[in-house]
Amino acid sequence: MNEANRKPAWGGKLEQRKFGRKASVLLTAGISAALLFLSLPFFDWIHLRNISALFGKLGISRETASTLYQSYSVFSLLSFVRNSGIGALGLYSMILLLLLAGVWYLHIVYIWRALHNRFQDSDGKSELRLYVFGKAAMLLTILLIIGSYGFVLYANRFFGMTGFGASPLLAVEFVGALAAYLVIKKLEAAERIRCHEHGLVKEFRKNWVLFLMLLPVGVFFLVNSYLPMVGIYFAFVNFNFTDGLWASPFVGLKNFEFLFQSQMGRLIRNTVLYNVVFILLGNVLQIFFAVLVSQMTLKWFKKVGQTLIFMPYFVSFVLLKVIVYSLLEYQCGAINNMIRSGGGTPIDFYNTPVYWPFLITLFHMWKSVGYGMVVYLATIMGIDGELYEAAKVDGANIFQRIRYIMLPQLKPTFVILLIYSLGGIMRGNFELFYQTVGNNGLLYEVTDILDTYVYRITIGQPLSIGLGSAAGLFQSIFGFVVVLITNWAIRRKEAEYALF
Repeated sequence: MNEANRKPAWGGKLEQRKFGRKASVLLTAGISAALLFLSLPFFDWIHLRNISALFGKLGISRETASTLYQSYSVFSLLSFVRNSGIGALGLYSMILLLLLAGVWYLHIVYIWRALHNRFQDSDGKSELRLYVFGKAAMLLTILLIIGSYGFVLYANRFFGMTGFGASPLLAVEFVGALAAYLVIKKLEAAERIRCHEHGLVKEFRKNWVLFLMLLPVGVFFLVNSYLPMVGIYFAFVNFNFTDGLWASPFVGLKNFEFLFQSQMGRLIRNTVLYNVVFILLGNVLQIFFAVLVSQMTLKWFKKVGQTLIFMPYFVSFVLLKVIVYSLLEYQCGAINNMIRSGGGTPIDFYNTPVYWPFLITLFHMWKSVGYGMVVYLATIMGIDGELYEAAKVDGANIFQRIRYIMLPQLKPTFVILLIYSLGGIMRGNFELFYQTVGNNGLLYEVTDILDTYVYRITIGQPLSIGLGSAAGLFQSIFGFVVVLITNWAIRRKEAEYALF
């Protein structure tokens, strides 16, 4: 048979643009929608077996048993852990829930991209991104299903009996996800050949030395950043040293409920407002002093000024506390002594809250402006001097050169520092607030932030590790969301300044 008249095989049909690729993508998108539908909370994946014997193993009362169901979805599995009080299953259930959230996100993105992809991208980049999302969605679904089977085996082994069973839906989803993954993998391989691109395996073979050099960095972040994240589980248990972290009673969101019932509005207000002022006013002053220092012509004066502005950064907060107390103390503070010398009435700073928002801001600026100034000054030093010379030739004065040359060049640095700062907008400067204010309850209304409140709680209740972990997790999630929103807004307006 003539080679030109030969009908393409199944793999060849997948590579055809008109029928194979588009139809296959829509087919896998349909499978993705089915998998997404079957993972919704009203489809139970795990069933309880030998219920009476299992409840006997749990040692729960009839009242508690009435709150338990005979089957659970991944979404509701944590309710079983909370109601039964078996903390050993809590971490596993939380991992499955996080995997489920990732599965939902990836399936939704893949379905959306598949329905809106026109298959007309000349370089194939959009289709390759589509296939990456599809593969990730299917692989994560397979991992979730295997994890669900693993939960059943682990729970049965933990209780020493067959008390849990997996739903047949898991086998159906596994087959569907695996089939969709193989189809997407075939489509991606054909697209990479068409676009003359190679995958991760070939990239690793080609540049294995560079990947090997990255290994120490990966190990560093794994040990110092990712493994400690297991401690997040403290936020969901009533920790005690007898049972340890994994066996302590699982309490769900009770630690978070306690936090939000404890004047959380005031704490969030103070923390966010102080950080907003610190970020905005701090960057303005840092840019201002960086511009001033860069325009100094006398070298010795420039070095002395830069040193004097930068030096407060190295002053410890303990020493700052001594300085502040020496200035503001009612009986013998320097400020009140000067007021008395002038015939005025001394000010009781430590019993008057209205002054402290300004004082806290002043102390923070005094300590932090110098460090930020150095960052902006380094950026200014990197600006091409020919730009200034050309502006001088065109008749631009010094203020015009600052406005039209220097400040636009500082914009990328400002945006990056702004995004990084917003990531910690819910984290207060604990040392600053605690050392300058201490445990003065009269000032809590305007100086109490989330960090100082959690510190007082954990000091008063040594076993309340869960409260501190819950507060830290809330701060991290809040900052993460703020960074995503800020980066999205910047990317829509000026994409080159966005972090990702």
